[in-house]
Amino acid sequence: MKTPAFFQRSELAAALWSFRREFMVVGLFSMVANLLMLTPTLYMLQVFDRVMVSQSGLTLLALSLIALFLFAVMAFAEWARARLLVRAGVRLDEELNSRVFNANFEAALNQAGRNPIQAFGDLTNLRQFLTGNGIFAFFDAPWTPIYIGVLFFLHPFLGWVSIGFALVQAALAWFGHRRTIAPAEEASKAALEVNLYLQSKLRNAEVVESMGMLAGLRQRWAQRHAAYIERQGATQALSHRIAAISKWVRYCQQSFALGAGALLVIDGQLTAGGMIAANVLMTRALAPIDQMVNTWRSFIGARSAFLRLEQLLQAHPERDPALSRVPPTGAVVLRDVLASAPGRAEPILKGISLEATPGTVTVVLGPSGSGKSTLARVLMGIWPDVDGEVLLDGLPLAGWSRAELGPHLGYLPQDIELFDGSIAENIARFAEIDSDKVIAAARSAGLHDMILRFPKGYDTPMGEAGGLLSGGQRQRVGLARAIYGDPALIVLDEPNANLDDVGEAALMQAVRELKAKGRTVFLITHRPGAVAVADQLVVLRDGRVQVQGARDAVLAQLQAARPTVPLVTTPPAAPPAAIPA
Repeated sequence: MKTPAFFQRSELAAALWSFRREFMVVGLFSMVANLLMLTPTLYMLQVFDRVMVSQSGLTLLALSLIALFLFAVMAFAEWARARLLVRAGVRLDEELNSRVFNANFEAALNQAGRNPIQAFGDLTNLRQFLTGNGIFAFFDAPWTPIYIGVLFFLHPFLGWVSIGFALVQAALAWFGHRRTIAPAEEASKAALEVNLYLQSKLRNAEVVESMGMLAGLRQRWAQRHAAYIERQGATQALSHRIAAISKWVRYCQQSFALGAGALLVIDGQLTAGGMIAANVLMTRALAPIDQMVNTWRSFIGARSAFLRLEQLLQAHPERDPALSRVPPTGAVVLRDVLASAPGRAEPILKGISLEATPGTVTVVLGPSGSGKSTLARVLMGIWPDVDGEVLLDGLPLAGWSRAELGPHLGYLPQDIELFDGSIAENIARFAEIDSDKVIAAARSAGLHDMILRFPKGYDTPMGEAGGLLSGGQRQRVGLARAIYGDPALIVLDEPNANLDDVGEAALMQAVRELKAKGRTVFLITHRPGAVAVADQLVVLRDGRVQVQGARDAVLAQLQAARPTVPLVTTPPAAPPAAIPA
């Protein structure tokens, strides 16, 4: 069977097309259920026009038993199609949840301010719509013409009345779609903004409380919340008006259908049984359209969720799982690298070129805002907007499989984030725990003795230990995680920002050990004490390399530029002027 154009347009549409057999079976059960919906009509016709005339109790019993059997078959068809759709929804979730998780992770990595749970809410919304009452309306709607055809068979006047009401209901559904889709999307966007704003403030609750910022932030939240409530209220009011009009049309249809049938009975063109049956049949004929009107909001929500998921999966395609490379040695080359950010006129990094070979330590210095942390993210391949070449062992960093490359990289960001789990699990990066490697990494970071003082040692949950750890201790846990397994390339961004003298000494010793093992280390810092372990220095200013080269040569160049400033090789209380802080 040739795939329709709609299902060829995206990965998500193709995933839905893979369930075409299930939908065809649902359509088959819908056909059985809708055909048997004629049972009440036929039963009424037989009771009023045959049993009431013949006064035959046996005929009534036979008709009732047949009707009960057909009702049982109809109920089974309804149950079967509902169960099949629920199972299809579960399978859809199982097929897409990992894919959505990976794409959502990459999107959250590349887009600041993105709601990380929205994609999963969209997947749930889409699955619930596919298993809810709304989808049944689409399967039942094609049978509306058949019911109308039966009404024409009873009497053409009844058929034309049903067509008139069907057109009114269809117009109402179209009007609801045209008028509610834009307000619904605006309300959804406003809700997202409110949630993101609230989440960001809750993450910094201690800062807000300590400096009395709650009142001002609450006022700003209230403004956003009021805008969301206003848009949501307008959307709901419009939906309720449409639903009320739909209900009024439905009541009018029921009454007018009965009145039209009574008029035909008076005129002798229809029997009393036909009048009752026509009323029931017309109600059933228009039920799918009425159900579409009532479930239009859920349809719009599912449609928006589909479009967002489709865009997410298209923007972040699945990486080749078969991609495999030789483990890297850590040779790094940057050529004319430009790193930009949305909303910023100029790039953050402007034409950065440098090289680092295995077994060397590169110390990156520079004032705040010079692009040092951006350079760290570029080296890790986690900065989204990069031009130029970032090569690892001569191959583009973007061409590596992250799952395969990750164990060979170590990264310590400025903001240390420890995750729910034990200390050992955090150090082992939540992979299979190698106790020897965990202890070795903890010893290198100067953590081993401290961890053993906890009642549960390395098995202490971070939820318990996190509140007991100082900023420096958390930074050393992050350092142990970065050097776990002796990765080939290690990037440390301000690793000594919260360390005392003992912690900094442990850091310098860990860097020397990594260098002795032939690892490539980038050390980004404000403190000049790290210069002692450097093989090369890179000084950044305004996103450009100001000075670069071997340590002694760069230090001599900086001292020559400011000869009055003595050269300091041990960590002083404040950075010397000769080395940009």
